[in-house]
Amino acid sequence: MLEVITGCMFAGKTEEVLRRVRRAVIARQKVLLVSHALDDRYGPSSVTSHDRRTYEAHAAGSVAAIAELLRRDTQVLVVDEAQFFEEDLAIFCSALADRGLRVIVAGLDLNFRGEPFKPIPPLLAYADQVDKLTAVCVVCGGPATRTQRLVAGRPASYHDPLILVGAGDDYEPRCRAHHEVPDHPALSVPLPQGPQLGLEL
Repeated sequence: MLEVITGCMFAGKTEEVLRRVRRAVIARQKVLLVSHALDDRYGPSSVTSHDRRTYEAHAAGSVAAIAELLRRDTQVLVVDEAQFFEEDLAIFCSALADRGLRVIVAGLDLNFRGEPFKPIPPLLAYADQVDKLTAVCVVCGGPATRTQRLVAGRPASYHDPLILVGAGDDYEPRCRAHHEVPDHPALSVPLPQGPQLGLEL
């Protein structure tokens, strides 16, 4: 079984991961919880949600490192911050699920530019179960599906570095309508007129 939990920042992905981990532990299953080594905001050996709920975890910087952590008696593999891993994470997790492991993967589906994070789309394709969570848009209060990066309180440019591990000061959840990416190349591409699309724009 391959389960994928995705969505923007502050949507509760890690809280849902920890809920499933606690249930697996109560069921006396052998759980391996892994988070990417890049995410050391709350310490190098734990997974912690934004509301500070914590569970012991192992840090790994690659799919090969996750493989080394697996033991013969591992029944449940949990991978948090999956967006930071390389694209073959999807094939790796799917293969483990084929062998009978329960695999739970959580990560951002879109980066701050509003573009897919590379390992997540294939994970969604291989998954047996997908839960896409939303946060609350800080602008309008509607469902937020995007992660807004801020630099000095203003939306980050498309050309800013892709990876910046941060929390409340650097990011906030926004809906599609209020997500801003200055200098995004797609904004300069003209859309076809309505009759060509069968729509009135």
